[in-house]
Amino acid sequence: MVLEQLATQIGLPEWLLRGVLAPLVYPGLGAFAAVALFIIWAERKIAAKVQMRVGPLYVSRHLGGALQLLADGIRIAFQEIIIPVTVERKAYVAAPIFAFAIIAASLAVIPGGPGVYGFSSSVSLLVPFALLGLIPIVIAVMGWASNNKFTYIGAGREILVTVAGEVTLLASLLATAMMYGSLDINEIVTMQIEAGIPGIVVNPIAAFLFFVAALLMTDRIPFDVVLGEQEIVQGPYTEYTGLLFVLNMALDYGKLYALMLLFSDLFLGGWMPFNGVLLGSLAVFIKTLVLMLIAIFLRSVYGRMRIDQIASMFWSRLFPLALVSLVVSAVVHIVYTP
Repeated sequence: MVLEQLATQIGLPEWLLRGVLAPLVYPGLGAFAAVALFIIWAERKIAAKVQMRVGPLYVSRHLGGALQLLADGIRIAFQEIIIPVTVERKAYVAAPIFAFAIIAASLAVIPGGPGVYGFSSSVSLLVPFALLGLIPIVIAVMGWASNNKFTYIGAGREILVTVAGEVTLLASLLATAMMYGSLDINEIVTMQIEAGIPGIVVNPIAAFLFFVAALLMTDRIPFDVVLGEQEIVQGPYTEYTGLLFVLNMALDYGKLYALMLLFSDLFLGGWMPFNGVLLGSLAVFIKTLVLMLIAIFLRSVYGRMRIDQIASMFWSRLFPLALVSLVVSAVVHIVYTP
């Protein structure tokens, strides 16, 4: 209703307005930028608190180091973008930009509140999965284009771990679709609201698998072998500097934001218990932010797993658990179906 009124006032079609506001404002890149600034600061402060370190402090001491990010941003903004002569220049420059465009496109499909989305589809549940599944390919291109042995290793690791994570994530999504009998995210949220029970209560196994797979696909500890600073510097991003490096570092936070936003819709009832646009959108935003805080907290308490341990965990333990979640969803669907 709000978008319809705004479209009428400025004389634009509603579909066009949605297609611009959703990926660029909310739940798109504008909201993500605000979340990323807070999450990076919170990640530093939480890690410092748990591990008894100093953390951001000396820049804006009385604000708890909140302006440290501003100082870092100014420093990186004036940092020279160095393009080594040995790289594949066009792919090297285009890959980070293209990867971030994929993030924006996926956010256009995931609802950020009642009626707050860019595009709606009867198979909208599969669209973010398909789009985010392109990012590992782009990261592999970064590693190849950088022409560095560390970037090759990081790109290879990205492919290996992503295959395991995507299978588990897809099984979780299919379990959710089977449970509600729909691939439309908006319909899934509506069914949770009508039943008064969020998806995490109905099928906690699928929710757990989704969350763990999201950690893997976003290179969060304990699954951050793709970066492995102590071993391979910065993995596929080793040769990047300046704003291109910022895009690469923001990429994992962007994937985390998109997946936790999707988790909020699928397993936490979306905008439940509100139906209004403002309160509903605020509910989704807060749920997403809390999930991201939980994800970054794990950095403080877990060490990095080896790549063979990750593969064994996902294929030998989590994949069979995913089959169990499908059985649970089949049983639950009988209850939901009249």
